[in-house]
Amino acid sequence: MDLGLQGRTAMITGGSRGLGRRIAEALGREGCSISICARDEGQLNASVGELAAQGCKVRGTPADVTVEADAQRFYDETVAEVGHPDILVNNVGGRRGSVLLEETSMEQFREGLEVNLFSAVQLTTLVLPHMKAQGWGRIINISSIYGREHGGSIDYMTVKAGLIAFSQHLALQMAPHGVLVNCVAPGSIDFPGSTWERFQNTQPPEVVSEFISRNLPMGRFGWPQPIAETVAFLASDCADLITGACINVDGGQSKSLF
Repeated sequence: MDLGLQGRTAMITGGSRGLGRRIAEALGREGCSISICARDEGQLNASVGELAAQGCKVRGTPADVTVEADAQRFYDETVAEVGHPDILVNNVGGRRGSVLLEETSMEQFREGLEVNLFSAVQLTTLVLPHMKAQGWGRIINISSIYGREHGGSIDYMTVKAGLIAFSQHLALQMAPHGVLVNCVAPGSIDFPGSTWERFQNTQPPEVVSEFISRNLPMGRFGWPQPIAETVAFLASDCADLITGACINVDGGQSKSLF
């Protein structure tokens, strides 16, 4: 299906691997010009080359978006090289502390806030003026089912819930301006280098099997492509009545009714 995104510009944080990479591919396939960032410059350059070989118009910025100057540079280079972003995907995230508060330092908790929430808020602030001025924009934040119910480390659950709350609050502010703000909440997604790949490689097979049988109704870990396709849909005019939503993509893993 043609999602009508030809000629749009999309910024994606953490776009060199995992979910971000698949999101870049999905939006690039729909005709978006893609700007991605990542901390690992070698991986970033390799991914830019691979995406370009697939026919994507793509460029990259080596950046750590928890650093304010890096986030600003990512935005500035995007505007200079491919134009003002019409679509922002705040994909960067991850746990920093432990399940237990006593084992989670304040530094780890602050790092969790920086990577999962504050980076998204800063980049959103940068892209909003143009989106409002043109009366069209899409901000899609990658949260987690553990932002909606219990799970993950204490810092991760807290900040992913905060990201959902930020998205819903902003969505109501931006609705009159044609700027839609939504979250996607993945479940346990496996890809090279992911937390769940490490879990499977480091835990005894019986522990992995027990986790799958207890938590994953489909009998397997999730994979990035369904998240990427959901993001592409939310970025399109096909989703122009969806804002302030948080969509689970988890194979039935989550238990909450809300």
